[in-house]
Amino acid sequence: MAAQYKSGLGGGGKPAIIRGKQGIIRGKPGLAGGGKSWPRRAFTAVNGATLTIAAAISLLPVIHILSMSLSSNAAVTGGMVGLWPVNFTTIAYNYVLKNPQFFTSFLNSVERAAAGVTVNMIMIVMVAYPMSRSEKQFPNRKYFVWFFIFTMLFNGGLIPTYMVVKTTGLYDSFLALILPGAVPVFNVLILMNFFRDLPKEIEEAAFIDGAGHWTLLSRILLPLSKAALATLVLFCFVEHWNEWFDGMIFIATKAKRPLQTYLQAILSKPDLSTLDPEERAYYFQVNLRSVKAAQIFITITPIMAVYPFLQKYFTKGIVLGSVKG
Repeated sequence: MAAQYKSGLGGGGKPAIIRGKQGIIRGKPGLAGGGKSWPRRAFTAVNGATLTIAAAISLLPVIHILSMSLSSNAAVTGGMVGLWPVNFTTIAYNYVLKNPQFFTSFLNSVERAAAGVTVNMIMIVMVAYPMSRSEKQFPNRKYFVWFFIFTMLFNGGLIPTYMVVKTTGLYDSFLALILPGAVPVFNVLILMNFFRDLPKEIEEAAFIDGAGHWTLLSRILLPLSKAALATLVLFCFVEHWNEWFDGMIFIATKAKRPLQTYLQAILSKPDLSTLDPEERAYYFQVNLRSVKAAQIFITITPIMAVYPFLQKYFTKGIVLGSVKG
C-alpha cells in the first residue's frame, strides 16, 4: 500500500504525518505538506519589502503632484506643499475646466482614441499575420519584414509629412490625426513574434480539419492572443491620448483640436486677449505648477479607468495547455 499524506498536515512548520504499512511515521516539519523552508521565507519577506519600497517610491511623486494641484498659489510658490494639500482649493481645476473648449477637446480626444485604436488594431493584425508565416507559406516574406523595419528606423521628417498631409487633403481634418500613424510598426513586430511563438501544432491541426487562413486567424490565433492584443490596445490608446504635436501641426481649427493640444496651448502661451474678466482673474490667481499638476491628473484619468480592465490579460501563459500531447 502506497504511503499517503494525511490531509491538512505537514505545512506551516508542523510535523508531517505519513500513514503507510509501518504505521504512522512523523517526518521533519515543512517537508511533506508543502511548507516553506527558512531561506524561502526570508526571500519572500525581502522580496515583499523591496517591492513595497519600490511601489512607495513610485507613488510618492504622484501623491505630491496631486497635493500640488489642490493647494493654493501661495503655498505652491513658497514650496510648502509636501504629501498633503496646503490651503485646499480646486482653483487650478476650475481654471482648466472652465473653458467650454475643454469639453470639446475632450470629446475630440475620445473620438480620436476610439477611431485610432480601431484602425491601428485592424492594420496591426492584417500586417502581423502574413509576416508571421514561414517562407514556404509566404515567399519573399523577409523583404516585407525589412521594408516595415526600414520605415520604423527612417522617415522623411516633419516637412515631408506635412506636405503629404496637405497635398492629400487631410489637413485640418479628423483623419489627419489617424491615417499618418495607421500602421505602428513596433506593435506589428510584437504581434508578429507572438503569432510565431504559438505552437505550430495548433495551426497544423486547423489546416488538417480544413480551416483556411482567415478561419485560422479569426477563430484560433486571435482568441489565443488576447494577452498580446490587450497590451497593444493599451499601447495604442495611450499613444493617441497623449499625442499633442500632430494636433498642433495638422489641425488649424481650434474646435477640432484634441485635449492634449488644447492643454499645451493654454499652458505655454495663454492668449489673455481672448479671456473675459472672470477668466482673466482666474489666470492671475492660479500657479502654473498647480495647473500643470491638475492637467496631469485630468489626462491620466482615462488611462487609469481603462487599465484595470486590460490588466488581467497581461500574461503570456494564456496558451498553456492548448496543445494536448
